Amino acid sequence: MQSNVKYFVALHLIIVLFGFTGIVGGLVSLDSFSIVWYRVLIAAVSLAILFPIIKQSFRLPSPRHYWVLIGTGCFVAAHWVTFYESIQLSTASLGTLCLSTTTLHVAWLEPLIMKRAFSKVELVMSVIVVYGIYFVSEDFNAQEYKALAYGLASALFAALFAVINGKVVHEVPAARIAFYEMTSALVVLTFALGFQNRLGPDLFVISMEDFGWMLFLGLICTSFAFLVYVEIVKYIGAFAASLSINLEPVYTILLAIPILKENQELNANFYIGSALIVVAILLNAIIKRYLRRKSQSNSTTVID
Repeated sequence: MQSNVKYFVALHLIIVLFGFTGIVGGLVSLDSFSIVWYRVLIAAVSLAILFPIIKQSFRLPSPRHYWVLIGTGCFVAAHWVTFYESIQLSTASLGTLCLSTTTLHVAWLEPLIMKRAFSKVELVMSVIVVYGIYFVSEDFNAQEYKALAYGLASALFAALFAVINGKVVHEVPAARIAFYEMTSALVVLTFALGFQNRLGPDLFVISMEDFGWMLFLGLICTSFAFLVYVEIVKYIGAFAASLSINLEPVYTILLAIPILKENQELNANFYIGSALIVVAILLNAIIKRYLRRKSQSNSTTVID
C-alpha cells in the first residue's frame, strides 16, 4: 500500500510537469512554431543521447512501424503548435481546458480505428462537455473564439496520436515511440519554418531566459516526464494513470493563477464551465471502470 502511495505521488508530480507545459507558453516571448521546434529538438536529442546509456535500441520491428511513427509525429507537431497558438491568443487555462476534451475525441475515434462498439456513456459525457465549452465561451470576443478553435483542434490531434500509440505501444517500446515521434515532428516543423523563410540565424536568436524555459520544457516536461510516466503506469495500471491525467487542466489553472495572474482575466463562467468539463471527463472514466468490472464479474460467474 505504501509503495502504491509513492507511485501515485510521483504520478501527480509528473502531471504537474505536464500541466506546466501550458504555463511555459505564457512565459516565453517565442511564437508557437518556435516553442515546439525547440521542444522537439531538445527532446529528440536528449533521447538519442540517453538510448546508449540505458541500452535502448533504435531499431523498430518492421518498416511499417517507421511509417506509422513518422505519420504520428506529424500529429504531435500539429497538436503542440495549435496548443501553444491557443494559449498565446488567450490564456494557458483555456488552452489546457480545451486539451482536456482529448478523452472525448478518443471516444469517437477509437470505434473507427480500433473497431469497437460506440459507448452511450461517452455520448452523454460529450454532450456535457459541449455544454461546458458553451458556458466557458459565452462572453468570448473574436480572438478568444479563434483560441478556442485552435485549442479544440489541438485536442483532436492529441486524440489521433493517442489512439494510434495505443495500438503501437503493444509492439514497440514507449521510449522508441517517443524518439521517432519527436524526430518526425522536428523534421516536419523544420520544413514548415523553411516554407515561412524562417530557417536562418534569427531562429537561434533567443534570450537566456527563454532558452532556459526551452531546456526545462524539452528535458524535464517532455523527455523526463514521459519516461517516468511510462514507468509508473507499469506499477499502478493504465486506468488509474489515465484517470489521474484528467486532472492536468486543474493543475494548470491553479499554476496559472499565481504565475500568470490569469484569475484577473477569467470570469465565473469560465470556472463553472471548467468544472462541468472536468467532472464529465472524470465521471466518464469512473463509469467505464464500473461497467468493465461488472462485465468481468458476469463473465466469470459460474452457474451450478
